[in-house]
Formats: sequence, structure tokens, C-alpha cells
Amino acid sequence: MPIYLIIINVISGIFFALDKRYARKKHRRIPEAVLHLFELLGGVFINLVLMYTIRHKNKKFAYYWLTYLILLIWIGGGIAISRL
Repeated sequence: MPIYLIIINVISGIFFALDKRYARKKHRRIPEAVLHLFELLGGVFINLVLMYTIRHKNKKFAYYWLTYLILLIWIGGGIAISRL
């Protein structure tokens, strides 16, 4: 599981950083649904860090509330699994 989370976070971080780059260069963007999908798959941890370090989507309420919800789901799932 830790290897999976590392890999999915790297992939998610790459997509997130690319979206920031595309936004600056006014290119076609990566859809938010794709970014959220990678967060659901486990990439939410790096995206939260990147949201504030590269200042991308951190002021867009419609985006970051869902990211925090996904984080809560991951934390809740982790707690539930650890109690088994």
C-alpha cells in the first residue's frame, strides 16, 4: 500500500503541476474532474501540499472544498482500517 500511495501521489502531483503550468501559458487545462479522480485514488496528500506551495487552486472554493472532503474520506478510511 505505501508504494501505491507514493506512485499515485507522484502522478497526481505531476498532473497538478502541469495544470498550473498550462494555466500560466494559457494552454488547454487538465479538467478538475481528472485532478479530483487522482485525489480519490490517493493523490490528495501531494495535491494539498502543492495547492499552497505553488499557489494553485487554493483560492477556488469550488475546488478546494472537495479536495478537503476527499482528504477527510482518506483519513476516515485509514482510521477505520487501522481499527480492524
